[in-house]
Amino acid sequence: MKKILAASLILAFVLTGCNTFKGMGKDVSKAGDAVTNTAEKTSEEIRKN
Repeated sequence: MKKILAASLILAFVLTGCNTFKGMGKDVSKAGDAVTNTAEKTSEEIRKN
């Protein structure tokens, strides 16, 4: 019984970790998109002047 409980807890931690890293990857991607968009807008403004 203890082995099943331990295996269940380990599995829960692994699955939670995967979701956390997936979410973090999405956040980092959104931040990268924001930086890219800002850089493109700044570049366009510089070219206009």
